[in-house]
Amino acid sequence: DEVAPGRRNKCSLCTKVMKKIKRLAGDDPDEEAVRAALKKGCRLLGRLLGKLCQKMVSKYQDQISQELQSGDSPQDICTAIGMCKA
Repeated sequence: DEVAPGRRNKCSLCTKVMKKIKRLAGDDPDEEAVRAALKKGCRLLGRLLGKLCQKMVSKYQDQISQELQSGDSPQDICTAIGMCKA
């Protein structure tokens, strides 16, 4: 892939990350499960995407955690943190 990572569509990157994290966190995650999933999910994306994922996660961790615990969809979470347009 020759496209610089910063030029990629933030929304699709975010939803991809959230889908993976949501799957790792399980169906009814508590805060601990979400925290573990956030860490592991970014590592599974490889070095480049992992770094972008870490940045996003550290900036929005509390919000992402709350949204995942309330069962929001990856698209809704990414819209809530401003990565996707409503």
